[in-house]
Amino acid sequence: MKKVETIIRKSKFSEVKKALHEVGVDFFSYWDVSGVGVEKVDNDILNNGTVTISDIERCFLSIIVNDDFEEVTIKAILESASSGEIGDGILIVSSIDEVYRIRTGDKGSNVLR
Repeated sequence: MKKVETIIRKSKFSEVKKALHEVGVDFFSYWDVSGVGVEKVDNDILNNGTVTISDIERCFLSIIVNDDFEEVTIKAILESASSGEIGDGILIVSSIDEVYRIRTGDKGSNVLR
């Protein structure tokens, strides 16, 4: 199982949500976030080679998927969240050891189905 976390532009949330539903990812958590960041860019783009991206509204998504959904989830996010501009966001994938359903105590990848 994998945890896919992503911070995207808030303006892209509807597109990402739709793309995730289209590939069968129907459950995830999300919330609005703010933060501070500086992205290094090619000096040909800017004079000093950095841009502050703290003023872009963001949305954080946390998604737990079975291994067979990892690639389609990542692809859906990357394609739908990209504007091609600085500050599109970041996507992080980590391994999950176990998942439990609190109501029943069931555990394992079937909990995610």
